[in-house]
Amino acid sequence: MRIGLGVDVHAFAGREEGRPLISGGVSLEYPQGLAGHSDADVLTHAVMDALLGAARLGDIGEHFPPTDPAFKDSCSLELLKQVRDLVGRDGWRIVDIDCVIIAQQPRLSPHRDEMRANLAKALELSIGQVGIKATTSEHLGFEGRGEGISAYAVALLER
Repeated sequence: MRIGLGVDVHAFAGREEGRPLISGGVSLEYPQGLAGHSDADVLTHAVMDALLGAARLGDIGEHFPPTDPAFKDSCSLELLKQVRDLVGRDGWRIVDIDCVIIAQQPRLSPHRDEMRANLAKALELSIGQVGIKATTSEHLGFEGRGEGISAYAVALLER
């Protein structure tokens, strides 16, 4: 068995950008989205890095470089499916995923079950194998100042 840790951070793009805010494949109603090369789904990116780390297959920047125009505005759930396949081809089975997403705004917990379902579907897991918690940073740090969102994920794999 192996455990991997994934961390991702994205700043808000600003109101003028007109980007949607996407977390765990859910498009949230919020006046600004996150800046990034793909859809900037911070939660899904953390899960991808946790899986790649546990399998010792590098990181998402290595597999989906932000300099590659092929990944511009990509759906992160589709990239997650590619990571699932890479991990599987290397002989690993995903046992469990657990995540924490940190944002002062918007409130994410009402969308938790939909995010869990999206990640579970992309990973071909049961919803019971995907945990997500949402919290604030009590107005501390960049999340607390409303400058961005961060996410942490752990993945448990077995051969």
